[in-house]
Amino acid sequence: MANLDSIIRLFILGEGKGIPTVRGYVESVISIVESIHPRSQRESRQLSIAKEHLREIKKLNRKLEEKIHLLEEQMNVLEEGKD
Repeated sequence: MANLDSIIRLFILGEGKGIPTVRGYVESVISIVESIHPRSQRESRQLSIAKEHLREIKKLNRKLEEKIHLLEEQMNVLEEGKD
């Protein structure tokens, strides 16, 4: 059972290595949206809504990253207490 636990832990902690992050994708989309020049008032409103949504996604992603970091620290403390 301990072997399975270590495999799961390694998978969870190493899952994001080598692949782009959500933050990277959001930054990329933000730069693309900012480079678009609207041709009408409607397009301008749509772009401003899209930018606002991207800001909210960025904010929520940052909160999730903080929670993940906190949970990883708690998991490490629990593992140290287990030994």
